[in-house]
Amino acid sequence: MITQKFEYTAPKSLDEALHLLASGAKPLAGGMSLIPMMKLRLAAPEHLVDLRALKDLNYIREAGGQLHIGATASHYEVESSALLRQKCPLLTETAAAIGDVQVRNMGTIGGSVAHADPAADYPAALQALEAKFVLKGAKSERTVSAAEFFVDTFTTALEPGEILREVIVPIDDARTGTSYQKMAQPASGFAIVGVAARVRVNAGKVSFVRIGVTGLSNRAYRATAAEKALEGKTPSPADIQAAAALVAQGVDANSDLHASSDYRRHLAVVHTVRALKTALSRIA
Repeated sequence: MITQKFEYTAPKSLDEALHLLASGAKPLAGGMSLIPMMKLRLAAPEHLVDLRALKDLNYIREAGGQLHIGATASHYEVESSALLRQKCPLLTETAAAIGDVQVRNMGTIGGSVAHADPAADYPAALQALEAKFVLKGAKSERTVSAAEFFVDTFTTALEPGEILREVIVPIDDARTGTSYQKMAQPASGFAIVGVAARVRVNAGKVSFVRIGVTGLSNRAYRATAAEKALEGKTPSPADIQAAAALVAQGVDANSDLHASSDYRRHLAVVHTVRALKTALSRIA
């Protein structure tokens, strides 16, 4: 289907882009989510502002003991970044699991995160990483946590006129094992269920664990009950299984033509076990 008519602007500066967005225009990054919705007439913005050419939004760098990723960094740039592979391998592994080569070359981390699809891959990793998001408007800038940012299905903490400018993630050293495991929908590559895990072990016991889940519920979340169950325990198969059994606790599981709610809960347990075991195996 052909989109409705719309105005298109490619601003030369971030300030110009923000001014246009404050006037009611909508941002366009990779277009991997927005353009299909426009073709299906599920979205009909009158004015699109293309952010792709803005260098102020495209970078991956280390500063202040953290890693900073500009919103228009593509999935491929995240996947192939030597800096991220060394210091935040969970994010590169997750980026590599997104869609296909064409999608990874065009889609952006900022666009994916701002779209907040409940089956997207990044949100699980960003919850496990306890990421922070820099949100910028024409006259303001604020930073929110991943827990605050993801509100509901396709709903975030972004206010009208704001864009996601930057994603900030911590640096993980060799003492931290990470893994992202998912059951992918064969046609789209979206996660029916995806689980991201970060684990540290000290003196034979789990000293730190973070578990992010996507695809199971209306939004990505941290499985805090499972985390608490594993912290302080020896990471034996029994302890891992017992913790994973809590991953869907208190969650209203999605149900659709791809998977029932009961099957999604089952997948969440299975992939939590896999993510935790793989993460533990990667600790140096």
